[in-house]
Amino acid sequence: MSIIVTGGAGFIGSNFILDWLSESKEKVIIVDSLTYSGNTKNLASENENNLIFIKSDICDTELITKVFKEHNPRAIINFAAETHVDRSIDNAEDFIKTNIIGVFSLLKASMKYWLDLTKDKRESFRFIHVSTDEVYGELNSKEKPFTENNPYRPNNPYSASKASSDHLVRSWNKTYGLPTLISNCSNNYGPYQHQEKLIPMCISNALNNEKIPIYGDGLQIRDWLYVKDHCDAIKTILEKGKPGETYNIGGSHEKSNIEVVNYICEILDKKRPLKENKSYADLITYTKDRPGHDKRYAINATKIYEQLGWKANKQFESGLYETVVWYLENPKWLKN
Repeated sequence: MSIIVTGGAGFIGSNFILDWLSESKEKVIIVDSLTYSGNTKNLASENENNLIFIKSDICDTELITKVFKEHNPRAIINFAAETHVDRSIDNAEDFIKTNIIGVFSLLKASMKYWLDLTKDKRESFRFIHVSTDEVYGELNSKEKPFTENNPYRPNNPYSASKASSDHLVRSWNKTYGLPTLISNCSNNYGPYQHQEKLIPMCISNALNNEKIPIYGDGLQIRDWLYVKDHCDAIKTILEKGKPGETYNIGGSHEKSNIEVVNYICEILDKKRPLKENKSYADLITYTKDRPGHDKRYAINATKIYEQLGWKANKQFESGLYETVVWYLENPKWLKN
């Protein structure tokens, strides 16, 4: 028995694999092209014998087909994606290629493999596509959190590419019967996150005594989800989810960007105090807002709780504290 995990050397993928290996002896076949945000050092585990790493772009349908044939997985979980909104604004082409063409490639290879399975194995096979709440667009301060029934209204090239891939995955279930499931998660945080993202960027800049840039007024609100809670939700969807369904995964912790950054500075002031009673918050600087910056995201995770029994366990304050401490204890990882 085995599973395929695409994008397994990235932030969420590597956390998922480490959790998986700590609980299961089932082999994990990782397919990752190792772009700037992928790091095989994330995957250090006592159970490495159950890991097989294949360096490849998910757009290589021929190779993905070969991986299916050689390893006979019971599931594929797709974490592979270009994810940073700023990069999508500067260069949308990579996002179109990976997030749309790449997912199309995975669906083609999965479909070919699935059709050749026995009836029992075909019924138990799963294709899980990990997506984002950004496909729903933005909320104002009075609107209720996103449910799975919210219309798609992406506002930047990144979220538009993810919305496109969601539609492809759904259509392969409705048209061909491939047992696909989609998850739409809120903002993740935790160990191994690339420092282009808000939380590790803030930590890195603060420790290097560099300015901590905040877009606009810093009042953009996000629903924060600890990455290990997210990984647990994906495992729950794999084991209990109904093919053809979409499940929203949220932490139910809405915080503004400036709140998050100020809290990080408070933690650093205690854990790594500066001289002369200075605060890391003095490094905060406000910059011009980015184009199409969504004001608020929030997830209603009632469906996955009521149908599958999952809910986030980590409180934001303790999760963020643990995250900051992890980066402090792993300076080489942050530097590299």
